[in-house]
Amino acid sequence: MSAFRQLGLAEDLLQGITALGFENPTPVQQLVIPVALEGDTDLIALAHTGTGKTAAFGLPLLQRIVPSERGIQALVLCPTRELCVQVASDLENYSQFAHQYKVVAVYGGASIETQIRQIKAGAQIIVATPGRLMDLMTRKAVRLETVKRVVLDEADEMLNMGFKEAIDFILAAAEERESIWLFSATMPSEVRAIAAHYMNNPRELSTGNRNETNANIQHQFYLCRADDRFATLKRVVDANPGIYGLIFCRTKVETQEVAEQMIRDGYNADALHGDLAQADRDRVMQRFRENNLQLLIATDVAARGLDVSNISHVINYGLPDEAEVYTHRSGRTGRAGKQGISISIITPKFEEKIRLIERKTKAQFTRMRIPTGMEVCEQQLYHIIESIKSQEVHYDEIEPFMAHIQEELKDLSKEELIKRFASVEFNRFLAYYRNAPDINIHPKGDRRGDRPKMEASGNGQMQRLFINVGEMDGVNKKDFLKLLSRSFGVPSRAVGHIDMNRAYMHFDLDSGYINVVRKGLSEFTINGRRIRVDDASPQKEKSSARENRVFDKFEKKGGKGKKKW
Repeated sequence: MSAFRQLGLAEDLLQGITALGFENPTPVQQLVIPVALEGDTDLIALAHTGTGKTAAFGLPLLQRIVPSERGIQALVLCPTRELCVQVASDLENYSQFAHQYKVVAVYGGASIETQIRQIKAGAQIIVATPGRLMDLMTRKAVRLETVKRVVLDEADEMLNMGFKEAIDFILAAAEERESIWLFSATMPSEVRAIAAHYMNNPRELSTGNRNETNANIQHQFYLCRADDRFATLKRVVDANPGIYGLIFCRTKVETQEVAEQMIRDGYNADALHGDLAQADRDRVMQRFRENNLQLLIATDVAARGLDVSNISHVINYGLPDEAEVYTHRSGRTGRAGKQGISISIITPKFEEKIRLIERKTKAQFTRMRIPTGMEVCEQQLYHIIESIKSQEVHYDEIEPFMAHIQEELKDLSKEELIKRFASVEFNRFLAYYRNAPDINIHPKGDRRGDRPKMEASGNGQMQRLFINVGEMDGVNKKDFLKLLSRSFGVPSRAVGHIDMNRAYMHFDLDSGYINVVRKGLSEFTINGRRIRVDDASPQKEKSSARENRVFDKFEKKGGKGKKKW
């Protein structure tokens, strides 16, 4: 704690950060805290997300509050509700042994009347989102004449979210301020314009070059065909057992689709996007923060303000338009000095964009080979063994059952027992990946990039199948191809002609995928009936046609309409 003491912090604040487990200041804290304590200089601090910026401004901000004075002395602006709540909570934790500072968080989605009462009770520090604070100011519930210091936290994010007008309005109202402290991970022209207009000879402090990514993060990318993107995502996740990851999608629709499919395939995942109700958004965020959710699939806007220190992987399910956005995405991992991995899943047309991001962010990307099915199974098996080794045993509680357990297992050798315990979970992955194809894109002429030959006939011929699902079930060809691709890793080129009828369909399928499709579809139900997959013999096609005519008559007589897949 002597390292923090040398920065000039008061004893009561040192007690607070000791209780929180702080040992040594981060680079941004070493740079900012002494400057923020010594005078009223405007300052710009450039540091990556997750490098301790909240403590860098929060500790000197608290130390410079005059407890005896009423009125708002400091203002912190944050881009999102989640970050606003987090910062306010951190300030209270830092000062747990200090004066009873009155910190009030104001943000949209919560009762504005409650927030007004809290402010009137004597707020000394307000942590706010720009929109809600502007609303409170127009209602005359907040006046900023007494504000001495204004902090703009994640200024680039606030401007990206369209808060420039609100920031202008707020800074103009805080005309008696003595200093502005601006914190940002990147320094786009919009942030530079704010600094030029409102700050007086600001002192610029940086822990790295502008827009550079965190040195603790490995940057990797996987190259695949468009049809194989989801299959690649699943293999990346499965090849990293124990992953605690954030998956970024470009749109709300894609976010929801990917999340639903991951959940359907048995992953502990959920979606976070702007169409969620605030209560649902809070629930998802809380589950993820508490490690009760392994994978969070999110849009850029929804994930802003997410402050979780132990995210192991960030996965870009497609690249963002701007290099600065990539910096923010990747900065969600490798926080607080920990190592992290940022993965991008791209198609060949976006490979040049990787090079552009490399040049702008100084990140070094490594192209990774998409793991084969057996490589995934190998990683899962080793993870299972490691889990067994580290499994906590409650000896006293299990002892009464040991005699019966030993009796049941007495005929099994040690080697057989090991195999059986390991196979409990391993068999599930083996069944899915046993015949999985190589989905890497290889250089032209490299036969490793070819699709697998047909296992059933060995002649590369399609096999025709029947399935008891048709138009009356609300299914079309596009839906069916999407299901095969996302659930079973079947690319569209492996599916031939599809004949869609009212009550059934026939389709040609590469016989190398028949086993996995048969097994996978048999686990689905539609409209209360189990899906059936058969070989499509001529007799079966005639029988199906008769069945189709029966359903046509049923509909004409007022039968039930379509139901969605």
